[in-house]
Amino acid sequence: MMLTAEQMRTLPDCFADIADPRRGQSRRHPLPTVLAIATAAVLCGMRGYKAIAGWAKDLKPKARERFRCRRESRIYRVPSESIIRDVLIRVDPTAVDRACQRWNEAYARDDPSLAVDGKTMCHAQDEHGRQTHIMSVVGHETSVCHAQKKSGPCP
Repeated sequence: MMLTAEQMRTLPDCFADIADPRRGQSRRHPLPTVLAIATAAVLCGMRGYKAIAGWAKDLKPKARERFRCRRESRIYRVPSESIIRDVLIRVDPTAVDRACQRWNEAYARDDPSLAVDGKTMCHAQDEHGRQTHIMSVVGHETSVCHAQKKSGPCP
């Protein structure tokens, strides 16, 4: 997927209401910026923290400005792989999912058919030792992820 300038500008707004789980000294990059960059990278086909960080590093100055990256000495700085990883691990996944759904409602094209897929994540366990399961709904024609849910096992 290619993002338009308007989509880049509005994406951080979707994450403005999400609580920042980081400590004060760890907030060099605004949370909405980090989440918008990570979301945009995934929409553009990136998978994994390293790929997301590489995609962010390759952003041109105008795109960095649209994502509201931190400006330092007239240069827009993107978050590093470790910052992206730290934020994505700590942030409330339900809040991120709701924010992505709001943005998706505004910009996604209609999809006449959907694919539902599920996975069990290796080595990802909750506080009770149960494995984590992820289910997602993706449009056949647009490849847009319409929903993604994480849960523990059913009783």
